[in-house]
Amino acid sequence: MNPPNQKKEERTIMARNQEEHHLLSTEIVNRGMESSSGSMTFSVRVRRRLPDFVQSVNLKYVKLGYHYLINHGIYLATLPVLVLVFSAEVGSLSREELWRKLWDSTARYDLATVLAFFGVFVFTLSVYFMSRPRSIYLLNFACYRPHDNLKVSKEEIIEQARKSGKFDEASLQFQKRILESSGIGDETYLPKAIMSGENCSTMKEGRAEASMVMFGALDELFEKTHVRPKDVGVLVVNCSIFNPTPSLSAMIINHYKMRGNILSFNLGGMGCSAGIIALDLARDMLQANPNNYAVVVSTEMVGYNWYPGKERSMLIPNCFFRMGCSALLLSNRRPDYRRAKYRLEHIVRTHKGADDRSFRCIYQEEDEQRFKGIRVSKDLMEIGGDALKTNITTLGPLVLPFSEQLLFFATLVWRHFLFGGGSGGSGSSAGSQPSNSKPYIPDYKLAFEHFCVHAASKQVLDELQRNLELSDKNMEASRTTLHRFGNTSSSSIWYELAYLEAKQRVKRGDRIWQLSFGSGFKCNSAVWRSLRSITKPPTNNNPWL
Repeated sequence: MNPPNQKKEERTIMARNQEEHHLLSTEIVNRGMESSSGSMTFSVRVRRRLPDFVQSVNLKYVKLGYHYLINHGIYLATLPVLVLVFSAEVGSLSREELWRKLWDSTARYDLATVLAFFGVFVFTLSVYFMSRPRSIYLLNFACYRPHDNLKVSKEEIIEQARKSGKFDEASLQFQKRILESSGIGDETYLPKAIMSGENCSTMKEGRAEASMVMFGALDELFEKTHVRPKDVGVLVVNCSIFNPTPSLSAMIINHYKMRGNILSFNLGGMGCSAGIIALDLARDMLQANPNNYAVVVSTEMVGYNWYPGKERSMLIPNCFFRMGCSALLLSNRRPDYRRAKYRLEHIVRTHKGADDRSFRCIYQEEDEQRFKGIRVSKDLMEIGGDALKTNITTLGPLVLPFSEQLLFFATLVWRHFLFGGGSGGSGSSAGSQPSNSKPYIPDYKLAFEHFCVHAASKQVLDELQRNLELSDKNMEASRTTLHRFGNTSSSSIWYELAYLEAKQRVKRGDRIWQLSFGSGFKCNSAVWRSLRSITKPPTNNNPWL
């Protein structure tokens, strides 16, 4: 390569290094195009950041959130009116007049009429209590912490990748740059299969990794809750990549000798947001099966999907994903209210799979060398931001204080009528709006005391903090989890809640927002309310000890 082309390449590499500090995806430089002189040329493609939520809010998702609210809030709206009318009627009578009026009214009817009235009243009351959703309680949860001999530093990962002989120098340098800007520390965990000379994982090693993390988390869970495995009526396991036969749920049932009529489910291929999807399924099963326990296991087998190729967009998961597993014990038994930690308040799920770009932004496939891996699109930040905006817009009316809802809704309606539907942000009339006509974005810090945002990467957390205007303390659990354990996929939100408990920050009545997103493309939210304060220091069962 001649000196001018060499200088051009050096300048391009320097620009690429600067961009990778701010962007999630890694296909910044496209190679493979040769000029007429035979020298290699480079094309720098700068990606879009997470969309600014204050620029546009889709009105239909706001209406959907209010639809959820009205369906459950109509009783709260009519009850004060009935109480007011009854109080006005009774308040005008003295005690003697009230008793005389009741006695005269009762004397007009015979015994059969009175009994029929009370029968209808009791029947109506019974139907109401039987038809309303049961409260779902989280008795406890456990997060698996692997053995210390599985700890790896960023330098060790690169060195082992070099020794394996599967990566060229350009791929090694690329992974090194991504790791340095990832926000991941030097004490995360990887299976031995990855750190061995082969640098790959077989089905046997995948089962061994699954047994290690799942049984480790479940052993801690059953020890904490003192619930026998045979008492569990519902089991939901989610793991996106590794789905053997028999399934992971069957492995758990066989290991703990669970009962034969257990309702078991195994969710696969649903990405990092599958933990809340599994929680939603367990909630529905508990609503249909009273007086029962449900166990939800969320994990990912890192070693089984380790990519040994050279495609940069498929090397990203190697840099971020680490070992981890969480196990939850849910109950719908009313007596468990006294010993439960949290009550499930809301679950809001958003799925953008109907859009082709969203569907393919995180895609498992084979490269030109027929190596299997997960390709991460350069449009991930934009697509994820759109799904997140839809999800939080729907969630807002369910959780925000009335004052915030009033300001948000009034501003939205004002923009919609004054500027001709400007809430969509994409119509032709939007361009005629003045620059100061941004909608009022609610302060979600007034709705939640704690935030558990999926620890995908440092860049994603930075963009979420900026758009939602969260403080460093709000993001502390997510950033610390990413640094200490890496991206543990669907279980990361539970490592974050375990961190908040270890810091003794969770008080009685606090609201916790768990937010996850993943392939599909999906964005899901779960809202919990704390039933008691966590005042005890962390024990041996806490991964943050």
